[in-house]
Amino acid sequence: MKLKSNLTLITLLLFSFALFSQTKITGKVTDGATGDPLPQVTIQVKGTSLGTTTDFDGNYAITLKSKSGTLVFNYLGYKNQEIKTDGKSIINVTMIEDASTLDEIVVVGYGTRKKSDVTGAVSSVKSEELNAFPVLNAGQALQGRAAGVVVQSNNGGEPGAPIKIQIRGNTSINASSAPLIVVDGFVGAVMPQPNDIESIEVLKDASATAIYGSRGSNGVVLVTTKKGKKGRLSIEFNTNYSVQNTSNKLDLLDANEFATYQKLINSNYIQQSENTDWQDLLYTTGLTENHQFSFSGGTDKINFYASATYFNQDGVIMNSNFNRLSFLTNIDAQVTDKLKLGLNLFGSRGAKNGVPTQSTGETANGGGDDVVSLTFRFSPDLGIKDANGLNTVNNIGDDVDNPYAIANESVNEAKTDNFRANFYANYDILENLTFKTTAGFSSTNETEGLFRPSTLITTAGGNTGGRAIVGSFKRTNILSENYLTYNKEIGKGNLTLLAGYSYQKNSTQRFAAGAQGFTSDSFSYHNLEGGAVQLIPTSSLTESEIQSQFGRLNFDYDDRFLLTATVRRDGASNFAANEKYAIFPSAALGWKMSNEKFIQDIEAITNLKLRASYGVTGNQAISPYQSLARFNNIYSVLNGQTVSAVTPDQAANPNLKWESSYQTNIGVDLSLLDNKISLSLDYYNIDTKDLIINDSSQPEYFGFLTPASLRNVGEVNNKGFEISINTRNISTENFRWTTDFNWSTNKNKFVTLLDGQDIFLDASPGYFNIDRTHVLREGEAVGVFWGYEYKGVYQGGSLPAGTALLPGAAAGDQLFADVDGSGDISPSDQKIIGDPNADWSIGITNNFTYKNFDLNIFFQGVNGGDIMNLTNVQLFNGDSNATKDILNSWTPSNTNTNIPRAKLRGKEISSRFVEDGSYIRLKNIALGYTFPQEVTEKLGMDNVRLSISGQNLLTFTNYSGLDPEVSYFGSGGGNSSDNNTFNGFDFGNYPTVKSVNFSLNIRF
Repeated sequence: MKLKSNLTLITLLLFSFALFSQTKITGKVTDGATGDPLPQVTIQVKGTSLGTTTDFDGNYAITLKSKSGTLVFNYLGYKNQEIKTDGKSIINVTMIEDASTLDEIVVVGYGTRKKSDVTGAVSSVKSEELNAFPVLNAGQALQGRAAGVVVQSNNGGEPGAPIKIQIRGNTSINASSAPLIVVDGFVGAVMPQPNDIESIEVLKDASATAIYGSRGSNGVVLVTTKKGKKGRLSIEFNTNYSVQNTSNKLDLLDANEFATYQKLINSNYIQQSENTDWQDLLYTTGLTENHQFSFSGGTDKINFYASATYFNQDGVIMNSNFNRLSFLTNIDAQVTDKLKLGLNLFGSRGAKNGVPTQSTGETANGGGDDVVSLTFRFSPDLGIKDANGLNTVNNIGDDVDNPYAIANESVNEAKTDNFRANFYANYDILENLTFKTTAGFSSTNETEGLFRPSTLITTAGGNTGGRAIVGSFKRTNILSENYLTYNKEIGKGNLTLLAGYSYQKNSTQRFAAGAQGFTSDSFSYHNLEGGAVQLIPTSSLTESEIQSQFGRLNFDYDDRFLLTATVRRDGASNFAANEKYAIFPSAALGWKMSNEKFIQDIEAITNLKLRASYGVTGNQAISPYQSLARFNNIYSVLNGQTVSAVTPDQAANPNLKWESSYQTNIGVDLSLLDNKISLSLDYYNIDTKDLIINDSSQPEYFGFLTPASLRNVGEVNNKGFEISINTRNISTENFRWTTDFNWSTNKNKFVTLLDGQDIFLDASPGYFNIDRTHVLREGEAVGVFWGYEYKGVYQGGSLPAGTALLPGAAAGDQLFADVDGSGDISPSDQKIIGDPNADWSIGITNNFTYKNFDLNIFFQGVNGGDIMNLTNVQLFNGDSNATKDILNSWTPSNTNTNIPRAKLRGKEISSRFVEDGSYIRLKNIALGYTFPQEVTEKLGMDNVRLSISGQNLLTFTNYSGLDPEVSYFGSGGGNSSDNNTFNGFDFGNYPTVKSVNFSLNIRF
């Protein structure tokens, strides 16, 4: 018993001694220049993992295990400070700006540079901007954040929809205009999720992009993911939930209005008994959730960062959803003083369940496989089922199933797996010479299943007893890059040399099979062998390789004059034997005028730099084998038997070569009043020559199935201005206000094109039965609209001068401009009627902080850019429902209107349906609150932040459609992410959504 008492006494004494030896230190950290408090300063006990950060008011508190120790204060842009505690309980610290670290480091191709030493046009977007509001793809967060960068979803707010990014306009026609994505040095990578990204750099001019040679003409997006840092283990959890709704609906006729309208067209029309709002039936409340967990840390020898993210979105159209699970891991190890190794791993699994939208009208009768356009077209006096319990079919116009049945019964499923591994080794050969080698592998595997059941009467499924198709897609990418970097101070100058070799190989495998005529719809697409008719299967393998040598020279003299010169030689298997190799050089000069004596005396100027660059970049983003003669499989009859055969498909072009962009950039970087105002201004001019265009001039009697073949014919010019302004408007102890503003313009036109010949294209749904909606023409912008010039409603009597009517027209019908003066309207009266290219785009972000509250307000918009409203072409045609505007159509008693009389008419493309696409949108507004440090300490946490935000809440526009951000590509559009001429068309897009989001961030 006595022993137990003694042990208890000893334990109490030791515990008391431990408490007595602990020291709690508090204090405040301020800016030495302004006296303002500094939030989020890192304070760490030297030699331990113990640490904390300052709160918004610069206050901190930390408990040491003993009276003696050293606190290390670290804050970006300021000199590190080490202060011995020596038994003190209060330590206040004044941080001093460090000119060497205040100058931000930005990532460039195969290296980094101080921002003040960059001679090219580079825009940076940091992590906090990428995560200002929830997005699936980090590329979406670039919209309105970087001048000269246009970002758009390929299908509105569809869950899992890909996005399209363009930098400085269309520089190609048939090749892709998408920028090159480089993630942690891996060329052509999949973008990681936003919370894992440290920063994004957008390389825009040739000086910045020529190091990537044949893949740099469309710009380069460099993504740097988060890394671990030396110190204690850091754990972070981010979660958010969003509630989403359609941002707009069309004001359509109800059943009674519809019947009245149809009786004007057909007096025998019999109104049905229902009154169905198809938009209300299909549209629902969407929900999005996103959860991310990460942990990171490190020592002197190794650091790591790892995260896992789950994203799930239920769309605003019934039965449309997407979910994705992804992970990312970064490990960096300093093995020896000379050798550093690193490994980057990324993987994701995405599953998309969709409904058919953006119908081309090629795969079903009358475009009947597009639920969005059908909600507008379908008769409102019909219900979901008819008297026999079958799905209703439209009672006017095309025989199409009702949209509810298609959305509820059709199956569109896709599963996509992405994996990427990138290993690097960095070895310091000599004091100034470093060698880096990387080896990377990535793969994308996608399976897709489509099923149209027999219950859908008029679609491909209903006509054939059910139709199922299964497809698979696999792409692998192998990358090896090796380069030397040499740094040397030469007198007042600093020389950096880079030389390297790169090899990359892509392989793509595709397979598809299908069947129709099933005895049961129960198995969806999982029972192809049960189909009475087996569709012809298809499979393919394509491979492409590119090998390159590249080099760069940077020379900075006296911290005033800057020189950058790059060259890359690429060889690509995509091109013909005579043109597989090309060289892409660039050069840039910079002058830091603010370091000249005659500028240094001007106190208002903190930094002033002039930049000028010129270079050549290429575009080889075409499919493999396009230069080769091709054969196609056909079936023939021999001796009464069906046999396989081949026929010539495409003629060879042994001289097909790269598109080359010759780009000039002149820029100014200016900072005023101790960096309170920072401005960047750029002017660029890009001439893209040897455009790769489909030439259809080959005579049909040559016998090729595809008369069009790719040729290098044409030149397009893009020019414009870009302005970026960042201001620190107010900075006091409790309140801060900053503004980021960017504005950019782009003008493009064809300089030469196929010996001056016009190229006519069609982006309308196939069932429109027209063949021209836009044109490529010398001297005009890319993809200008083509059609008749609408001159109002004919009132009867003599025709106004310069106008004519379509054959059979009468009073109340459309008047068009008689361009050829023939007295009637024919295709020869068609002309250019609109330009889809915007005049300028803008982004404005205001950030406010007051004590522990923060507010972000982000507006984004464009001016100009016409829209061809193909939806209205359909709705004012007389063979479908219509908007309520049709109630103001011309009648003998209502002649003061611009809407022609109600009748069945052809789907003529005219300026009547061309509208101004200008808009300003409140893209995001977010209010956040960070809990005080004394609260988080009690919770055992480093940081807790709550926020509520709203996206797309307000849009100011005169466009009459659902949304001015349109992206329909129609029957001729091909791959919407690559096509550059099908811009500004609106028909059946998945609606844009507005959302309210609730977020929580916790860091341990």
